Parts: sequence; structure tokens; C-alpha cells
Amino acid sequence: MINKTETNTIETNIKEIIKTEQKENNAVHLLPWVTAVAMFIQSLDGTILNTSLPSIARDMAYSPTQMHSVIVTYTLTLAMFIPLSGWLADKFGTRTMFMIAVGLFVTGSLFCALSVDLTTFNLARVVQAIGASMMVPVARLAILYQYPKKELLKTMNFITIFGLLGMVVGPSLGGFLSDNFSWHWIFLVNVPIGIIGISMAYKIMPNFKHAVGRFDFRGLIYFSLALIFITMVLELIGRGRMHIMLIMGLLFLSGLLSVFYFIHYKRTEKPIIDLRLLNIRTLKIGLTGSLITRLGIGGLPLLLPLMLQTSFGYSASVSGLLLLPSALANVAIKPFMVRIIKFMGYRNVLISNTIMLGVILIVLGFVEKDTPLGYYIVLMVFYGIFTSIQMSAMNTITLSDLDQNTASGGNTMLVIMQQLSVSFGVSVASLVLSLFQSGMFEMNTKHAFQYTFITLAIFTIFSSITFSRLSKTDGEEYTD
Repeated sequence: MINKTETNTIETNIKEIIKTEQKENNAVHLLPWVTAVAMFIQSLDGTILNTSLPSIARDMAYSPTQMHSVIVTYTLTLAMFIPLSGWLADKFGTRTMFMIAVGLFVTGSLFCALSVDLTTFNLARVVQAIGASMMVPVARLAILYQYPKKELLKTMNFITIFGLLGMVVGPSLGGFLSDNFSWHWIFLVNVPIGIIGISMAYKIMPNFKHAVGRFDFRGLIYFSLALIFITMVLELIGRGRMHIMLIMGLLFLSGLLSVFYFIHYKRTEKPIIDLRLLNIRTLKIGLTGSLITRLGIGGLPLLLPLMLQTSFGYSASVSGLLLLPSALANVAIKPFMVRIIKFMGYRNVLISNTIMLGVILIVLGFVEKDTPLGYYIVLMVFYGIFTSIQMSAMNTITLSDLDQNTASGGNTMLVIMQQLSVSFGVSVASLVLSLFQSGMFEMNTKHAFQYTFITLAIFTIFSSITFSRLSKTDGEEYTD
């Protein structure tokens, strides 16, 4: 017989178990909000600074061109530390590393606001970039570990919205804070948002850990330096500095280090970036197709305002605002994303979208000086819709066949590709435009932009060939 005391004890234990399960279920539902905070704060920081650089330069008594070093420093630091994110998260736990990452980002932001010259500013940006290199990758890795594949598309879609909101808000907020308060506030706004993110992570994020091998320090040196040198090449090309010997030297070093890494990886049981993961078909197709697609569409935010200002005489404010419909459409289509991909399938979505994006780029190449602004707005709305669908589909199909053992490495590969492709897109657009404007082709400004848009459209449409290698059933588990 069970006495009354034992019965009460059992009931108490059952209630505690139920409370624990309810708490865990609530944490599961709130976990995407933690990742959303990370996406928002990182995308906000990435766009808010550009509009404020002239104000910072005046305040610190530098020329605007000298201030470009703070962007280069940030980009190079990201390239160096991104490969570390997966190993650190698996070794010390996703919650632990996410909180450290956000803490470093907030600390770097605070030091940026307290900077008095370019040296202290650059050092602060290094701290900020170390945090940023782990913040989003670790948060997204926790999502991959936590959610079943059938919920992953909806969850990733939700997270991406906040990244896009940061991009929309950033330029306007940066200009407003610089004009009405001071440039210091563009960094100080990160502090309360970051503290909220740390608090949420402490209460909500599971501390997933996985077995890792001994830290691959030599692999990190080879791989990170190769990334840094190729990033420097992209920065030089993107800024129009065509120092041929320097670029060739950096390319040679990057290629040599890549060979060293490949030899090292073949001899290492658990390399920092496991290239064996490229045997996963959807991961390989997703990474390759994403890179080619971004080569085409990544340069549009640079090219369109530049064409409107230099060729058609629009003001900087008007040409900048014409990118806003794209961003708003990008956000607006997100709630319908799962239904669109479920109805059409990943293969059909990715093939048709790349073709449509290419067509839009071609049409933009044939606009004239007297083209009505409404025409641009319609084009940019469609561009935003197709880009939004494309990015969500590419990112999720890339991760579709990863399991608990491969999620960390595959996620790191995707982050590296995304980071590089941002620079690749701008650099390729700048290079193609400069070639058409050079003495080799002797085109006027209008025709140079026209043929640049057409060239980028070809890149974009070409990526549909890569996505045609997907089977009709790939990614079905995301939409069941």
C-alpha cells in the first residue's frame, strides 16, 4: 500500500516534471526570437555605419576615404574568425558561445562609441567583428539542433525577416542619429538590444554540445589566411583600386594557402572545415548555386544608385530610396514563403526564380533617363519578392540533408559562402563596369551600365543550371 505521504511526493514530482516540460516547450517556441535578435542587431550594424562615416570622419579630423579602413578591418576579422564558430559552439555549448559572442559585440560597440581616433576605432571594430563572426552562426546552429526538418523552413523564414528589417531600418536610422544627436549613438543602440539578446539566451537557448576533436590550429591558419587574402582582393577591386601586381600577389598567396589547407585536411581526422561534407549533394548544389546567383544579384545595390546618379542625374537621396521598395517587398512576401515552396517544390522555385531575377536585371539595363519613377518602383518590388524567395529557398535546401554530426560544419560553410558572396557580388559588379568603361570597349556611361546589367543577368540565369541538378523530391521534409 502507498501511504498518503508517498502519494503527495509522487504528485509533487509529477507536477515538477510537467512544469519542466512546459518550460522547455516555451523555450523551444521562443528560441527563434533569440536568433532573430542576433540577425537584427548584426544587419542593423552592417547598414547603419555607412551613412554615418562622413560624420565620424569630420569629428575625428580624417578624410572619408581614410575611414574605409574600419569597414575593411571588420570584414577581414570576420573572415578570420567565422571558421571558428562551429568548433567553439560544439565544444563549449551553443548558449555559452552565443552569450560570449553577443557580449563581445556589445563591448566592441561601446568601445566604438568611445573611440577618439582611427586606431582605437579600428581596434574596437576588431572586438565587434569577433563577436559578430559567431553571433548569427551559433544562433542558427542552435536552431538546426533544436528543430525537426519539417519546421526548419518556417523557422528560418521567421528569423530572416528580422535581418531584412535591420537592413531597411539601418541607413535611415544612421542618418537620423548622426544628424539629430551624434554618430556615437549608432553604436550605443546596440548595447540595450545586445543585453536583451543575452538575457533571452540565458533563459531560452539550450546549451547544445557535441564531441569535437583536438583544435585544428594549423588548419585555421591556412584557411583563415586564404580567406583574408581573397577578401583583400575583393575589397581592392570593389573600391576600384586596380593594383595588378598587388592583386596577383594576394591571389597567389590565397591559392597557395588553399592548396596547403587541402593537403592538411586530407591528413587530418577532424579539420576545422571538413571538405568531405561537399559529398552531401544538396549542400554542394546549394553552396555552388548560391555563390553564382549572388555574383549576379549582389551588385545591384551598388549599380542602381550609381547609374541613377552618374548617368541620369538623380540625387543620392532619391536613388537610395528606390531600393526601399525592394526591401519592403522582401519582408512582405516572407509569410507566404512556405506555401510557395510547398506548392512548387525547391527545384522549380530555384530554377524559375533565377531566370526571373535575370530578366529583371536585363530590363534594368534598358531603362532611360526619362523612365518614370513608378517603373523603377514596380521593378524593385518584383526584384524584392523574387530575391526573398530565392534566398530562403537557397539557404534551407543547402542545410536540408545535414544531421546532428554534420550540422555544425555545413552551417559554417554556408556562413563563409554568404560572407564572401557579399564582397564577391560588389567586386564583380565593379570590375565588369570598369572593364566596359575602359579603353578596351570605349563605351559611354549609359552603355557601360547597360552591358554590366546584362552580364550580371547572365551570371544569375546561369545558376539555374546548377539548381537543375536537384531532384523533385529534395527538401520535401521541409514542407510536409
